[in-house]
Amino acid sequence: MAYLEIKNFYKSFGNTEVLKGVDLTAEKGEVVSVIGSSGSGKTTFLRCINFLTTADLGTMTLDGVTLFDGSIKKDKKEGELRKIRSNFGLVFQSFNLFPQYTVIDNVTLAPTLLLKEKYKRKNAEYQAEKKKIETEAAELLKKVGLSDKAKSYPCELSGGQQQRVAIARALALKPKVLCFDEPTSALDPELTGEVLKVIKELKNSDRTMIIVTHEMEFAKNISDKVIFMADGVVVESGTPEKLFNSPENEITKNFLKNYIEKQY
Repeated sequence: MAYLEIKNFYKSFGNTEVLKGVDLTAEKGEVVSVIGSSGSGKTTFLRCINFLTTADLGTMTLDGVTLFDGSIKKDKKEGELRKIRSNFGLVFQSFNLFPQYTVIDNVTLAPTLLLKEKYKRKNAEYQAEKKKIETEAAELLKKVGLSDKAKSYPCELSGGQQQRVAIARALALKPKVLCFDEPTSALDPELTGEVLKVIKELKNSDRTMIIVTHEMEFAKNISDKVIFMADGVVVESGTPEKLFNSPENEITKNFLKNYIEKQY
């Protein structure tokens, strides 16, 4: 069994069927890129993985533990759902930082809230763990090159800097799977490179990453596996070399041809 295994995800909104039986597997430390045209279901799939939207059918296991089984119709309690979600981090295309908080507060907010749930009063152990959260947040900002912006507010940052803060925030909860939803689509071309550089530096043997992206060269260079989606299904998947250099499906071939033509 793969480290992350998603089988047969279906999702409809009213009469519109968005996901029509999507599968994905990833080993620990693998980077899987999901590509495809707008409206192919990529973002909905990512939201289902992160439990921001609930799939109608399908199963998902992580490290041998079943996190979702669509055949069991039972609403999860908020605490249970929060625990499951903690396995995943999601970086949104539009940053979604809290404008009223400083950079460092944006990064520490979620782990601090979980800490307050754990301790009913602010004793010495609470204070020690809170200090650890702050230290780790400072290290994350250093990792994404923003140590000097810790006390700044989002409105004082460029789009690329805001996205790097969003990456640090996602990492603060130490997720097993880190997901990106078109992380550069809201950025000017000159800011795209700095964000892609940070994502590339995050690749390691312990962190599985799923990246929905329209940056084909980036997907080609960073991925262990690439999935091409169209009309709510996985049309083709394989190594970057296979999918980009010798795709088998005509839909994949046309998508890549159109992408290349747009570049010139």
